[in-house]
Amino acid sequence: MPVNLTRNAIAMMNSGDVNSKPLVQVVDIKLIGNSQERIIVVLNMETIIPEYEIIGNPKLLMGSEPEANKSMPNNNLFEPSTRSTNNRYSAPAPANKAQSFQPTIQPAYQPPPNYKIQGPIMKNEAPARIIPIAALNPYQGRWAIKARVTAKGDLRRYNNARGDGKVFSFDLLDSDGGEIRVTCFNAVVDRFYNVIEVGKVYLISKGSLKPAQKNFNHLKNEWEIFLESNSTVELCPDEDGSIPRQQFSFRPITEIESAENNSILDVIGIVISVNPSVPILRKNGMETQRRILNLKDVSGKSVELTLWGDFCNKEGQKLQEMVDSGLFPVLAVKAGKVNDFNGKSIGTISSTQLFIDPDCPEAQGLRAWFESGGRNTASISISKEIMPGGSKNEIRKTLTQIKDEGLGRSDKPDWVTAKATVVFIKTDNFCYTACPLMIGDRQCNKKVTQSGNKRWLCDRCNQEFEECDYRYLLQVQIQDHTGLTWVTAFQEAGEEILGCSAKEMYLLKYELQDDTQFGEIIRSRLFHQYLFRLKIKEELYGDEQRVKITVVKVDKVNYSAESRYLLDMVTKNLPNRKQF
Repeated sequence: MPVNLTRNAIAMMNSGDVNSKPLVQVVDIKLIGNSQERIIVVLNMETIIPEYEIIGNPKLLMGSEPEANKSMPNNNLFEPSTRSTNNRYSAPAPANKAQSFQPTIQPAYQPPPNYKIQGPIMKNEAPARIIPIAALNPYQGRWAIKARVTAKGDLRRYNNARGDGKVFSFDLLDSDGGEIRVTCFNAVVDRFYNVIEVGKVYLISKGSLKPAQKNFNHLKNEWEIFLESNSTVELCPDEDGSIPRQQFSFRPITEIESAENNSILDVIGIVISVNPSVPILRKNGMETQRRILNLKDVSGKSVELTLWGDFCNKEGQKLQEMVDSGLFPVLAVKAGKVNDFNGKSIGTISSTQLFIDPDCPEAQGLRAWFESGGRNTASISISKEIMPGGSKNEIRKTLTQIKDEGLGRSDKPDWVTAKATVVFIKTDNFCYTACPLMIGDRQCNKKVTQSGNKRWLCDRCNQEFEECDYRYLLQVQIQDHTGLTWVTAFQEAGEEILGCSAKEMYLLKYELQDDTQFGEIIRSRLFHQYLFRLKIKEELYGDEQRVKITVVKVDKVNYSAESRYLLDMVTKNLPNRKQF
């Protein structure tokens, strides 16, 4: 059916008319380059007919002079086109009867009164209408989106050349599956930080769009929204079932092995082990908590997941209680960060979300696999079995093999794993006082001594400090079925073995002088079996060469996984013979 386009519409818009609502046809699309050609920015439009042949013979409007009053040779703006049949969007030829189509405009979204700064209304300002997140772009003047908050970051403070400031971000998801991050700074933080709640749906309008910072933003959107002083945020009190609670893009654990370091991804798996939470001193001198657990899935691989901060005490504690009671929950990780130190692992960040036994098809399928035999399927860890300088397969050695095979006596250190039991811990000089100063992105950690004014002096940094750090330097004797040996456990390994920080043990022994409780903690950690990741290297002590064994990592033995490992080793080493 023929369509009557609005006469002289292009010329009138070019001359500055912003009030008309013409019916026009899109005949070409191209990116905006660096040329100085004049353009018309469309702020609001409605698609009437998605596919139609090109009408008439459109000509490029040259120059910038108003042409609205120039006479046109025909009644229609364009003459019939001879090339319309070659257009890839062509439709069947129109019928003879002409029919006029008037554009219908979707009812506009009226900005809410809440959180809106009142001021003079701009001339020609029209209320924004709701559009999909995927349609947002920096060339829109007025827009509104309706979306659910799926994640909310912590309030962070910063200091730069412009002074002090604060910032927080939150992620949005709409009914079309579009996602985008919203960021607020300073005064805007005060307006919206307490307003935004995870899981709630909001109408949001006004704000600027800027390129997404992919180093910190994992969402699949090239833009981010920055709310401003005139931005509006209105809570939608009625639940909108068309907007999902969350959107995942799960990666199998086997694919994480080839993922780039620091990349952000979603993963889902069965929790097969959970380690206790231990205190960790961050590089900025603040103490936090760390908890390590392991996930496995149907790909035949498992991965280590490190929980930081509040994740340890909330979801982490619940997961440990479930695993200790014999339950193996499904855990979905939204926005975990890939780490390639000592193999590939996943860690939580501020925007990470954890979902225990989520109600989704992937979780149901994983649970069915696990209950139908997956729990007894051996899995290869992409985290623990890759040692620095070693091969991609875990190298298991007994303590006697370490000595008999002369490990550590070559130019490079040897990296092995040994299953052994802690039988003795030296309590003299179990830790040292360390320099807390940050040098670049690393802590100094040089031993400090207390001066006469009760301050701690670092010879390397040539500075004094009110407080120092406390770091483990444990000498531990371990034993397996073949023999025993001494190993050295530094900070993280020492915390895994003793279950508390070096500072706590130092204060208990030297400040409180509570030898009874100190001794009870030491005795309670004896005769526990672990998997020790060991670095073995010959070093020079005075005039004597000695082999030093350093504990790189300590893990509690998962006896179910260890039994499967031993069974697999037995099967591989059986001679090929017919079974009777």
